[in-house]
Amino acid sequence: MSRSTRWRSGSVRYAWRKLTNAGMLSLTGLAAFLAVVPLVWIVVYIASQGARFVSADFFTKLPTPVGVPGGGIANALGGTAILVGIACTISIPIGVLTAFYVADKPDTPLGLAVRFGTDVLSGVPSIVVGIFAYTVVVLPMKRFSALSGGLALAIIMLPTVIRATEEMLKLVPNDLREASLALGAPEWKTSLAVMLPAALNGVITGVMLGVARVAGETAPLLFTSFGNPFWSTRLDQPIASLPHTLFVYAISPYKDWHAKAWATALVLMALVLSLNIIARAWTMIRQARLGG
Repeated sequence: MSRSTRWRSGSVRYAWRKLTNAGMLSLTGLAAFLAVVPLVWIVVYIASQGARFVSADFFTKLPTPVGVPGGGIANALGGTAILVGIACTISIPIGVLTAFYVADKPDTPLGLAVRFGTDVLSGVPSIVVGIFAYTVVVLPMKRFSALSGGLALAIIMLPTVIRATEEMLKLVPNDLREASLALGAPEWKTSLAVMLPAALNGVITGVMLGVARVAGETAPLLFTSFGNPFWSTRLDQPIASLPHTLFVYAISPYKDWHAKAWATALVLMALVLSLNIIARAWTMIRQARLGG
């Protein structure tokens, strides 16, 4: 084969590779665009429908009866904060301690079982978790309560905390752990005083993602906290929440409540999006600092 023939053959292959590369990049760009369109569409539509009914009173007033104008979701905001607080109080200590064991002993029978159980639990439908909490908490107490709702959300949040903490602990250099143990520190103190601070930013990111995951859950709360039209902070009584309030307003036959449903949906969507954005931004800032 002559030199000119080889040159023409190489040019054709190079042009074909460039064309193939451009085609694949175009397809991936189109796929990314199609994936983003539904999110943007939902955000814009809910914002356009709900922004008209959002006001200062909507955040500070209690719900009003049917036919009475005004009212707000102050009780739902407070109830959501309480439910998420209970979920964090239960899931964060358990999740972090479990992640320490799984990260340190991943190949032991218990470590493998925990990892498998975490994967299974992350795929369990939230309504099943709600029925479980109803059985083990609501029925013995003979009442709906904030405690049962917080427990259901904690179960849903737990896999996210475990996985995020485990992955962050794996990124901590093993030299830190070995140095601490070599200096005579016990293993529990090494984990809490050396490993955890080194992975703290990642753990916080995982917790925030877990909070964003459970803040919008409705199905478990139908069986547990149930909802409350009044202001309540008692853990042994039914309590309002943003998802349940949205559900009640949306299925009602009243136009005024439908308007409140759109406004509540906007508040809930803004809360979940904000938590996700903050968590992602925290991760990017942390990675940039480590890279610098």
